[in-house]
Amino acid sequence: MSRIRGRDTEPELQVRSLLHSMGLRFRLHGKELPGRPDIVLAGHRTVVLVHGCFWHRHLGCKFAYIPKTRVPFWSRKFNENVDRDKVQGALLNRMGWRTVVVWECELRDSSKLMRRLDRLFRR
Repeated sequence: MSRIRGRDTEPELQVRSLLHSMGLRFRLHGKELPGRPDIVLAGHRTVVLVHGCFWHRHLGCKFAYIPKTRVPFWSRKFNENVDRDKVQGALLNRMGWRTVVVWECELRDSSKLMRRLDRLFRR
């Protein structure tokens, strides 16, 4: 697990590329915000969280499986991740920020994701 990166992951780079191609400008890993969100669009008062389906437990996704070994360890780890996501999302909402979650599996159909992001950020 020491090789699991927390920033500049391939899914995150893909989302950043899509947002940039849409003409949106952003900051990365907002240090002043709870949870240091992946992408901060201050002009839209929005943060984009790029979640891996496995680590953040995307419901109904085939990539959100539980490993067959050390089940108690993994269950605890996944529950902590999901709980932390909820707390940080609630804090961001209380601070007046809109939270957009992009799941890793959504990147398989980039045109669909582009339409979704376009609807969210249409000016």
